[in-house]
Amino acid sequence: METKNIKHTPLSEQRFLDPTILASVLDATNTGVVITNNLLPDNPIIYCNAAFEEMCGYDHDEIIGHNCRFLQDKDRSQEARFKIAQAIKDGENCVVEIRNYSKDGRLFHNELHLSPVKDVSGNVTHFVGIQNDVSLRKKAEQMLQMNFKETEQKVIERTRMLKESEEYLSSIVETIRESLLVMDKDYTVLSANNHFLNTFKVSINDTKGKLLYDLGNGQWDIPELRLMMEEILPTNNPVLDYEVEHEFPHIGRKLMLLNAHRVELEGQFKDRILLAIEDITERKAVEQRKDDFLSIASHELKTPLTTVVGYVQMMQRFMPENSTEKFRSVVEKTGTYVARLNQLLKELMDVSRIQSGNIELHMDYFDFDKMVRETIEGLQAAAPGHRITVKGKPVHQCYGDESNLVQVINNLISNAIKYSPDSRDVEIHISQVSNFIKFSVRDYGLGIKEDDLKKVFERFYRVGDIQKNYPGMGIGLYICDQIIKNHKGTLWVESEPGKGSVFSFTLPVNLDKSKS
Repeated sequence: METKNIKHTPLSEQRFLDPTILASVLDATNTGVVITNNLLPDNPIIYCNAAFEEMCGYDHDEIIGHNCRFLQDKDRSQEARFKIAQAIKDGENCVVEIRNYSKDGRLFHNELHLSPVKDVSGNVTHFVGIQNDVSLRKKAEQMLQMNFKETEQKVIERTRMLKESEEYLSSIVETIRESLLVMDKDYTVLSANNHFLNTFKVSINDTKGKLLYDLGNGQWDIPELRLMMEEILPTNNPVLDYEVEHEFPHIGRKLMLLNAHRVELEGQFKDRILLAIEDITERKAVEQRKDDFLSIASHELKTPLTTVVGYVQMMQRFMPENSTEKFRSVVEKTGTYVARLNQLLKELMDVSRIQSGNIELHMDYFDFDKMVRETIEGLQAAAPGHRITVKGKPVHQCYGDESNLVQVINNLISNAIKYSPDSRDVEIHISQVSNFIKFSVRDYGLGIKEDDLKKVFERFYRVGDIQKNYPGMGIGLYICDQIIKNHKGTLWVESEPGKGSVFSFTLPVNLDKSKS
């Protein structure tokens, strides 16, 4: 056989895949892939593929800029987290199983393969995480363990306990202040609690054994309800906080909040459907009255307050040279408190516009770094006891509403100063993460308890321990959150009591002007 000389190309000379092709390959795979930047603070995510988005339920824009630990939510004492932290610290590979939570709160188990990416000098620049959802395997393992432990005596005992549990659960169902229906897989009602019967003015004979849509002579044949039960629930179990509004002939218009869950266990209760119905008609009406009052009050106060501001400015401008020091002090304090009142009124009007959907954004390109620098200069002059430092790389141009973003940055830094009475340092970090600008404010002050973290962006919410000692109405962070959302970005916080807080937001670099 004739042997031919075959020339092999050294590995160092071989061409790698085009980045566009590589990205397409990663997006086509069923395995979740994330890449983090180890050179940036907190090792943020800079890339994720479509499989990872589907696995965790978050959109691409909600993922970029976060550290991977956000998937563990409150479940942060897992041993796997410490193994991951040690591997990142040592720049080594690791394989762990970790409990994660999707955007809607669903628990899923991940098998994570973490690998470092090093430059020519051996420094770790990035980490690549390959993630596989092994929830079904874990569930199967748990079921297998349960089967091994079962004995005839336990079956008898469980039967007795089941009967007691049914009676106990039935008592609980009857005492909850929410309407509850139990149906089979064909939407035939098997049971209804008294709250449902009383709220919707029906009897048990008119309900039990009837098709859901036939209840009340067809009153429950609601298109939105059919959509949720027949299309959304089968593919997204459970369905939470689904709003339905309907006009009932005998009890009038009702706004209902529905929660539905399909029981997927085997046995006697297989294929049961639970439907909880909360009547929020009055609650929504109260909220609307609050919004109406807020709108009317803020607009009614605007004109007289503007007049007061004008008079105070005139007093300051035309103050006689021979005025006493006490008089000058009174005028100066009056101006300070009027300015504070004017700012509060402005925030109330912002809330009113947000609630009514009339928030206006004047979008244009501007120098982001210059805007941040000028905002910090003003705050630093007003708080000489604190030291505000800026780190990171310049990002230059940004497309957005500059005045609104100034308001966000001013509020975040002001809060960092306000809630750090015993610490002088406030740290700002600016970076570009993938196609987003990331802005973070770190303080070393009071911090926020875990139970309060998810509520700090709610309207009029104030942390219990803080509101006793620090004045405010709890609307500043709500306004910031709404402004960032209207810029197609996200705002979040990480904090620990006694160790301070980090507020961060991302803004898309190339925001589509046609959608803004």
